[in-house]
Amino acid sequence: MDVTPVTGPGARWDTFLTRLGARGPLARDALLAVVTAVVMLLGVVATVRLVPEAAPAPDVAPWLLVVLAVQSLALVLRRVATAACVVLVVLTQVGLVALAPDISVRSVAVLVVAATVGSRLPTRRALLAAGAAGVAEAAGVAAAVLARRAGADLAVQHALSAVLLWGAAVLVGTYLATRREHLRLLQERAAQLERERDARVQAAVADERARLARELHDVAAHHLSGMVVQAAAVERLVGRDPDAARAGAAWLRDQGRETLDNLRQVVGLLRGHEPDALAPVPGAAALDDLVAAARALGDDVDLERVGTPAAPLPPLADVSVYRVAQQALTNARQHAPGGPVRVRLVHEPGAVVLEVVNGRAAPGAAVAPGERGGTGLAVMRERAALVGGTLTAGPRDDGGWCVRLRVPVDDEGGRA
Repeated sequence: MDVTPVTGPGARWDTFLTRLGARGPLARDALLAVVTAVVMLLGVVATVRLVPEAAPAPDVAPWLLVVLAVQSLALVLRRVATAACVVLVVLTQVGLVALAPDISVRSVAVLVVAATVGSRLPTRRALLAAGAAGVAEAAGVAAAVLARRAGADLAVQHALSAVLLWGAAVLVGTYLATRREHLRLLQERAAQLERERDARVQAAVADERARLARELHDVAAHHLSGMVVQAAAVERLVGRDPDAARAGAAWLRDQGRETLDNLRQVVGLLRGHEPDALAPVPGAAALDDLVAAARALGDDVDLERVGTPAAPLPPLADVSVYRVAQQALTNARQHAPGGPVRVRLVHEPGAVVLEVVNGRAAPGAAVAPGERGGTGLAVMRERAALVGGTLTAGPRDDGGWCVRLRVPVDDEGGRA
């Protein structure tokens, strides 16, 4: 998505004026007033020289240039005192018409001031202000023309010119203000979209990291904990029972190979590859194999199934049940080795409940260092949250530990 900041001619002019040293509104308006005065004075002088028959009387021409200069220089006030600027421009325009009613001397100051009103005020107020200024100027120039006995037709022309110029210029100013506001909103929207994009990217990265940690922990922790237990047993049997030690070493080799295969599957999934069709993702149906593997390591584990599932669990919920049971058995092996473990899977209306309860460690067993509730518990809670379930874990009165996962399901087939 393109979120390049939107810039308009105003931004380029700001940069240009800043380079010239005009940094504030007053300095920039003063520069505008001076440039306007010079241009208008040169324009009037050139016009008089090219069209001598339209020249005013010699005693009027200097005053005409003075009033024209005052009107142009009044632009200094267009943003710091807009109302005073409007009044001054209207009065000087009436003065120009009064000095030379037969020629139309009109500075661009009127257009600039009217456009300023349209750009700085709300549309309704700008139209009312421009209308009042246009009517006041129309009345003033009409009265001046009639006082100079220049004819009613000329008075009407000057009056209509005043109203039309103020009306058109204020509409231009309103358009410029609307366009400037539109550009500002586009810039804000672009910045907002960029912030939202960055937030989505960061959230996606965090989710992917959590998924990577969760999958690697579930696959590696269970198998490696069993390998550590078996390695300790092999170490004890090396001198006493070489045959048993060799059998244990063979088991370690097979378990290591299985662990590598599982890790390859996880890496393939994370890279977006299709999983191996011959290696289905384990679910609640594989709890028997999980318990059998734990018993082969010498763990005292029992499995109890209660109820009949009304419909198969969704894949993600099915995997979560298996992984939570796997992690709970791993924790029991590490923190309560030799203690009895009971795995209970209950299918009740609207939910599937997994409960893993272990007792105290066997007397003389070596308990793994560290506290309960570490990474394994965090991973189990993440898996429960992914399927809309709840997980509770904590100590029991008898010194054991209980992990309970409840996953809501739709009895017609799926998670609720």
